[in-house]
Amino acid sequence: MSIHTPTEVQAACIPPLLSGRDCIGHAKTGSGKTIAFALPILQKLSVDPYGIFALVLTPTRELAFQISEQFAVLGSAIGVRTSVVVGGMDMITQALELETRPHVVVATPGRVVDHLQSSSGNWDLSRIKFLVLDEADRLLAPSFAPELAYLFQCLPTDRQTCLFTATLTPAVASLATAQPKPGKMPPFFHRTETMVETVASLKQHYLLLPFHVREVYLFHLLCNPPESTIAFRRAPPAPPIVKAAKAKAKKPLQKGPQEEEFLQPPPTIIFCTRPRTVAYLVHVLKALSIRSTGLHSRLTQRERLASLSLFRSAVVPVLVSTDVGARGLDIEDVAMVVNWDLPNEPEEYTHRVGRTARTGKGGVAISFVTEKDESRLLRIEERIGTKLTAMTMSEDKALEKLNTVSTAKRLASMELHDSNFGQREEIHKLKSRSEHVTFVP
Repeated sequence: MSIHTPTEVQAACIPPLLSGRDCIGHAKTGSGKTIAFALPILQKLSVDPYGIFALVLTPTRELAFQISEQFAVLGSAIGVRTSVVVGGMDMITQALELETRPHVVVATPGRVVDHLQSSSGNWDLSRIKFLVLDEADRLLAPSFAPELAYLFQCLPTDRQTCLFTATLTPAVASLATAQPKPGKMPPFFHRTETMVETVASLKQHYLLLPFHVREVYLFHLLCNPPESTIAFRRAPPAPPIVKAAKAKAKKPLQKGPQEEEFLQPPPTIIFCTRPRTVAYLVHVLKALSIRSTGLHSRLTQRERLASLSLFRSAVVPVLVSTDVGARGLDIEDVAMVVNWDLPNEPEEYTHRVGRTARTGKGGVAISFVTEKDESRLLRIEERIGTKLTAMTMSEDKALEKLNTVSTAKRLASMELHDSNFGQREEIHKLKSRSEHVTFVP
């Protein structure tokens, strides 16, 4: 994995974890927090290998799959076996995997509780040596409290507990100062000294614009990205048929005139607050010939993984996502993050913009600020400890494509209507209410 020097959080947290202490690690996004807890787990597992050895909890499904992949790579030398237990996938298949007792289970809290409540006793968590709460600030929110309370009843008291987060909330900080249980040392607590939550290599801007023309400015931005992001542009992989045809042809295949003229943007993630907005923007961008894909909670898990795969492999340069894509995802060379909507909670801004400027590389974050968003912008700046700089964009040049974008907006609205997205939203809300009512901790 080309790791030559440990990052600050890795150098600070790995030794106390190896010595048997609990640990709370606070570090900026992209600082290698996963490796900080994965290596000690694998080191201790190699001494006494058995399953189920470690349980890693995450708030999002996509992050669970990513952490599992990193464990598989780091632990390949000792043959580590991992299992991902998240919603949206077949429970029977997951139950069969759990019965084989994998070494590391990476899960979302709700789904692992479902399995424990429906288990016939073929597996349990009684021999767990490590419990990890990744993105701990989110997991310690009230929405996860019933599931965590149930899990703590099933876990052994002599386990090691690790919490890692990029945003230090009062709930996380209170655990660092809480009185330890009899016979246990206080947890080792590592926090970054600086009050600035975002990395220095990230350029952060805001763009003041009217609410009703955001699509026009977005299209202009994607067609004319900041100079510093242009080097990140990636050519999409050629399909096998095209590769074969090029190999046989005496001269390279010629692209059509429209394809030659239109340059796709560098890798960009656009964040929205609602799944419906994501679906709408994907339709708008596709109508404007910008290759894009969506990521939100109304998609099936297979569709969500497929969208991430398309973006990771450069098949599409634009990922439009809700906050399910904001937590912990490590995607190489994301050049730009655009906040179409400012997040409801200021700490979510840190996670969104943390998808770019990772591992010391540069990146740009641009937040669209309308007449309704000024107070949210002030709360974000107060939270991250730095000021966003105003971005200027030529209104005349942006509005040159007003008619083209207006047509794309109409087409997108029609597509969304024909797909019955609103009806699916209502069904999802009813289903969520039903699951909430029937849950028994």
